[in-house]
Amino acid sequence: MAKIIFPEDFIWGAATSSYQIEGAFNEDGKGESIWDRFSHTPGKIENGDTGDIACDHYHLYREDIELMKEIGIRSYRFSTSWPRILPEGKGRVNQKGLDFYKRLVDNLLKANIRPMITLYHWDLPQALQDKGGWTNRDTAKYFAEYARLMFEEFNGLVDLWVTHNEPWVVAFEGHAFGNHAPGTKDFKTALQVAHHLLLSHGMAVDIFREEDLPGEIGITLNLTPAYPAGDSEKDVKAASLLDDYINAWFLSPVFKGSYPEELHHIYEQNLGAFTTQPGDMDIISRDIDFLGINYYSRMVVRHKPGDNLFNAEVVKMEDRPSTEMGWEIYPQGLYDILVRVNKEYTDKPLYITENGAAFDDKLTEEGKIHDEKRINYLGDHFKQAYKALKDGVPLRGYYVWSLMDNFEWAYGYSKRFGLIYVDYENGNRRFLKDSALWYREVIEKGQVEAN
Repeated sequence: MAKIIFPEDFIWGAATSSYQIEGAFNEDGKGESIWDRFSHTPGKIENGDTGDIACDHYHLYREDIELMKEIGIRSYRFSTSWPRILPEGKGRVNQKGLDFYKRLVDNLLKANIRPMITLYHWDLPQALQDKGGWTNRDTAKYFAEYARLMFEEFNGLVDLWVTHNEPWVVAFEGHAFGNHAPGTKDFKTALQVAHHLLLSHGMAVDIFREEDLPGEIGITLNLTPAYPAGDSEKDVKAASLLDDYINAWFLSPVFKGSYPEELHHIYEQNLGAFTTQPGDMDIISRDIDFLGINYYSRMVVRHKPGDNLFNAEVVKMEDRPSTEMGWEIYPQGLYDILVRVNKEYTDKPLYITENGAAFDDKLTEEGKIHDEKRINYLGDHFKQAYKALKDGVPLRGYYVWSLMDNFEWAYGYSKRFGLIYVDYENGNRRFLKDSALWYREVIEKGQVEAN
């Protein structure tokens, strides 16, 4: 059987985020986050779940690093909790919060696991939300100050930095549809939030350059390729607009210094202009060292007049396999998005900062989890990543989502994405799934079976 062999220096990793795994929501001086507030609001989260305890990683991080070592993970992407470090979002530093991440990084480095820090994975300090959150331009300035603190504290320890995780989700799920914290439902507000998120990203990049820090800085975007449902001009147009809405609205400002023209015009005509200032686009498009791409599925789009601003709807592919999230399994979309980003937007290095799947994992009496579907899912996506690499895409690494089962936002604990099974009912015990053992072999050999 032929084998697909990755470069020796390819980075095999796994990813998590602070609110989803840490717990300790009110310990050691941590401030309240918008997700603390949102998850405690009745009716917002499935089963009334909260992240109060989550996977208790705050107390069990040493055990988790041992499991990472057992799997052979070379790099760990995690996010720092802004309100754990700056309880009011600015000003006073909570030393105990900072010390937690110092211990985490120190233990990772001792285990020869390279840390990649994401500065913002959605848990804004509630104190800043009370002042308008991301609708307030000052929040971008406070984020930059938080970034400066982190750069200074971890200088020489961390050399891979992500400013934001999935600003589309923060803006639209959190502010247009209300499914995520803070739960606002206003599309124009979401556009303002998106602009301030991107602005804060550029400000943080400026500080990284000013400090002349060793290492690399980038941003992580959730990218979902859009394919027309049919050959008609209207379907093609509808797919193009949805592509602008999810992908280009963030790729284009970061790499080209402008928003997609046609969609920008549609927004202005229908919603009025969101507020910008001269020079904003120059800041947003500051040179970055890499782009992180989170890929899970694709969109198949058809024209549907009057349904929304885009006259488009996403077609559910009923005849295709899907994950527990209801997302179609479409590995080729990963190849397509990698090639396209490299061709149309940047020749900078790319990292797949998230890719993975939720399945209905069961713990056997012997403490095993036979998650063959996840192994197949990851294997098929690794092959598409390799194909892109062979076709000249500068892909440097792959972070599986997620290291462990965790709090899956509005779904609570009902969806399991982890390589590690977390037994929430019995003291958060951890068990390596079959996929973790399989991944260990992939990392060890640097190869995947090509069948």
